[in-house]
Order: sequence, then C-alpha cells, then structure tokens
Amino acid sequence: MSVLKNAMGAAVLAGAAMLTTAGAAGAATGPAGTPSAADTAAIGQVTGGKQTLDRLAETKFPGARAAAAANSANADPRTQVPVYEPTAGFVSGTSDVPAALAYVAVPARTGDGTTATVWAERQGAAWTVVNVASGDYERKYAAAAAGGYLLHEPQVNAWYAVRGDAVTVLDGSVTGLAAGTKLALADYRAQLHQRYADKLPGSAYDRDGAGGGYGGRERAVPAADSGGLPLLPFVLSGVLVLVAGAVVVPRLRRQ
Repeated sequence: MSVLKNAMGAAVLAGAAMLTTAGAAGAATGPAGTPSAADTAAIGQVTGGKQTLDRLAETKFPGARAAAAANSANADPRTQVPVYEPTAGFVSGTSDVPAALAYVAVPARTGDGTTATVWAERQGAAWTVVNVASGDYERKYAAAAAGGYLLHEPQVNAWYAVRGDAVTVLDGSVTGLAAGTKLALADYRAQLHQRYADKLPGSAYDRDGAGGGYGGRERAVPAADSGGLPLLPFVLSGVLVLVAGAVVVPRLRRQ
C-alpha cells in the first residue's frame, strides 16, 4: 500500500508541476526592446537636435494646409511613445514574446505649423530619425492605451493596447473589429496566425516573392503619391513583408 500511495503522490505532484509549467508558458510575456533610460536620453537628443529641426522646417505634406498661425518647426522629446509590432515567432507559435519595438514616436510640428510625428529607430547602438509622418496618431493612441503598451499591426493599420493577457482594439481598421473590442492574447495570436502564418520567412509566399520580396530591418515607408495607393509594408521582427492587397495608407509620410 505504501508503494501505491507513494506512486499516487508522485503522480499528483507531477501533474501539479505540469499545470504550473503550462500556466507559466501561457502567461503573458512583455514586449522586446523596451527603451531604457539611456535610450530615452539618446532619443531626446536626436529628435530634438538641429538636424531633425531642419528636416521638420523643410517638410511639407502633400495636400496639407498650413496652420493659421504657423510656428517654427519643433519636436517634443519629452513625449516619447514606443510603438511595438508583432513578432514572427509569436505569429508562428515558436515564441511567447508577442511584440518587438519598431520605433519611438515623438510629437512635432513642421515649419508651416502642420502636426507631425518624428520616428526614431534603434540602428545598432545608435538611434536615428527614420521618418517624419503627418498627424500625431501615436500620441493619441498611447493616451487611449491607458497604461498598456501600444501595438501596431502595420499591414492593416490596426492599433491595439496590450496589458498583460488582454488586448484592446484601439482602431481595428480593416480587421472588422470595432474600437473597444477586448481579446485574450491567445485569441489575438490565433487571429495573427490565420492572417499571416503563410507569409512568414520560409513560406511558399516568401520563396515565390509573392509580395515583392523581403528586406532587412530598414523601414520602407511608401511615399505619398497622387496616383494609386502603394502596398503597405509589413514588418515582423526584423523581416519586411509586402502583403499583397494591403493598400491601407494611414497617413501621408515623408522619408
């Protein structure tokens, strides 16, 4: 009896251990690449520096109307919004890290008073301004995120707030999900897998170059054009994917 009792006890402990491990694996993992205090200082220097201010002074967005009382170009490095994007590993199911830092957004104004946003990106050990975009969507979405981190699904221009295991839709765009919709992180992952698992590196989509091919981490922002809408690039953890049919252009941009 003692042998049987010991065996049953061991089985119970083993089962408990498996449940604990499964719970840990299913728990939310934070995003990768969160800026450190040193990063924040470096971003402030590069976005508030003369080169960036000169660039803002010269930036003019097609179709944008100058503000009634135009101010000199400026940026506000005190407000920094980290923007994360889904990782390929999370989509494929090989990693529990849901997102990686894509860029840090800093509110700004161009020389003619137009509201803009400066994008700073980590390149190696340094931070570089990679884009000036119209509007201040990142700042507004970050305010709506209410403490969660800001997740952007660029190929469909959808925005989410992620807090623990909960994902809240801020702007579902063409996903069909209304703002305010709440999803479990596992359910959101299943949606990502359904949308993009067949377009990851190594897939037939990749090998055939169906979306125009893949590049490095460089952010290929489509230039504003008076003609047709360009394909919107899809960045997954360092891989650039041009998704066929994704023609949503969230705002005018200038490289």
